[in-house]
Amino acid sequence: MRIRPAGDRALLLELTDNAAAVRVAARLRAERPDLVDIVPGHRTVLVTWEGARRPEGLEELAAAAIDVDTDEPAPATVELAAAYDGPDLAEVAELTGLSPEEVVERHRAATYTVGFVGFAPGFAYLLGLDERLVVPRRSEPRTRVLAGTVAIAGPYSGVYPRESPGGWRLLGRTDAVLFDAEREQPALLLAGDRVRFR
Repeated sequence: MRIRPAGDRALLLELTDNAAAVRVAARLRAERPDLVDIVPGHRTVLVTWEGARRPEGLEELAAAAIDVDTDEPAPATVELAAAYDGPDLAEVAELTGLSPEEVVERHRAATYTVGFVGFAPGFAYLLGLDERLVVPRRSEPRTRVLAGTVAIAGPYSGVYPRESPGGWRLLGRTDAVLFDAEREQPALLLAGDRVRFR
């Protein structure tokens, strides 16, 4: 783990992989309610606090969380019903040398892990995409992608939680509500959760 200051009230913890980042963030959330925010990234965790003094024991607690803890609860598994009728399905098939049906089958067959949430509230970056489906972002982003659109770009899959611009390749859609500020837990998907498309 590498530790970098991020301003005068934050640290950026750089870790070796996403699983370590998820474990560290979960441990810090559970045991350090005094922290203002804990934000996992792909291989990082940003920790912020109030006041001028850096809280004691953060590094030690983070280091202890890097090793797998067998007492950790199993991650939640969320199933998302999806229709694979996206405008980029044929293009993804062409880029990968697969048929559209094979693209759909490979996308549905994977069990994804939420690596981190970002870009927009509730937008989960899903790890575990079949390597044959790794394609670049579009060279020209769309100005409008509808909420619930299932998409891929690079090593990630994801679902747009609200209408927004976007440059990912659009495979289909789901009716699942990925973010609702009125829910007790606004984001449907959290770092570490498992996701299946059906």
